[in-house]
Amino acid sequence: MPKKNQQSKKVEAALEELEQVVEQLESGDLSLEDSLAAFEKGVGLVKLCNEKLTEVEKKVELLVKDKEGKLQLKPFAPGAEDGEED
Repeated sequence: MPKKNQQSKKVEAALEELEQVVEQLESGDLSLEDSLAAFEKGVGLVKLCNEKLTEVEKKVELLVKDKEGKLQLKPFAPGAEDGEED
């Protein structure tokens, strides 16, 4: 469990830092060079968050009802529509 908690804190910290970067960029107070550096930092943070989200998506299972109305566990399938069979 400590590993999950630590990962969660890292993602939360990355999101908070990304919000700060966006605020800095939106303020318009940065020089061109500083804006570029902040943008590059933001891209790295987005990449980190997307990687963590992908890891989590792979672990998610959805609880769905089969044709008889019984609950079944199925692996998470990104982009699949509700009720659609593989």
